[in-house]
Amino acid sequence: MSMTTLYRAAQVNEAGGPFNLVERELTEPGPGQVRVAVEACGVCRSDAGFVNAGFPNVSFPLVTGHEIAGRVDAVGDGVEDWNVGDRVAVGWFGGNCGTCRSCREGDFIHCARMQVPGWAYPGGYAEYTTVPASALARVPDEISAVEAAPMGCAGVTTFNALRRSAARPGDLVAILGLGGLGHLGVQFANKLGFETVAVARGADKADTAKHLGAHHYVDSTAGDVAGQLQALGGARVVLATAASSEAMSAAIDGLGDNGELVVLGATPEPIQVSPFQLITNSRTVHGHPSGTAREVEETLRFAALTGVRALTETRPLEEVAAAYDRMMSGEARYRMVLTTGH
Repeated sequence: MSMTTLYRAAQVNEAGGPFNLVERELTEPGPGQVRVAVEACGVCRSDAGFVNAGFPNVSFPLVTGHEIAGRVDAVGDGVEDWNVGDRVAVGWFGGNCGTCRSCREGDFIHCARMQVPGWAYPGGYAEYTTVPASALARVPDEISAVEAAPMGCAGVTTFNALRRSAARPGDLVAILGLGGLGHLGVQFANKLGFETVAVARGADKADTAKHLGAHHYVDSTAGDVAGQLQALGGARVVLATAASSEAMSAAIDGLGDNGELVVLGATPEPIQVSPFQLITNSRTVHGHPSGTAREVEETLRFAALTGVRALTETRPLEEVAAAYDRMMSGEARYRMVLTTGH
């Protein structure tokens, strides 16, 4: 008779409830699945949407976490090209159905049944998680697990949004916000060859912005953000990472001809824009999701090549409550990452 193997997980038993460190039974991965020994898991602000049942169909008890980095621990039947010991990351994209219209069009990030770790199945606030093999991204040797974890959500979101935007090397690109997403956006914008503007609240962030790679800094509390962007020649892209519709609205007139406001910061308040603001200069406003497992892999490879790294604070898994509170309060600079000791 085989011994039951247990592992630790940070579990929330009810909507809005506290984290409880519990022991769960380790199970074998099913067909098409891979079990990952979690080394690090980022604490993303969107985790609060799961903990508080703000997203639809969240079931409890819940183990959340969708910025996962670790190693392949076991491989299920039918899985090819992945071996025990492989270094992997799993982000917001935690698998796709393969049969819906978007998947049939090769547009996997818009899968109607896309699986997000910590929502569709137990996530990375644990020592182990089992995921579809399609969710896996390879982690380069140059990137540690703690560095890799935030790239599965915050990293791929900013990198993908910038490289798929209208901006080309040499163009003026403004990063609105200098938080968990924005501090990565500034780094990626610089390394992609854009003339980079960081826009944030307060003159005290100017030195940090320049250190991260911004060529210009705009203090939004000093007023007339749009005017300052126009004085620099008008932005080809404003990447809105701050969850402030007011700040997004104020930046639209800072766009140049054919300029784009690319929206990443999630907030329910409407963006205020008039047709006149859009028509005369052919401006656009559009949203951007995260990225597929392959795009997470490409983000990690680009970061390995260029030195882009998330600024992180780490806490062991048993301090999950403190780490979560620090991230949600905005005190963290800039990403919280849980470690398991693996």
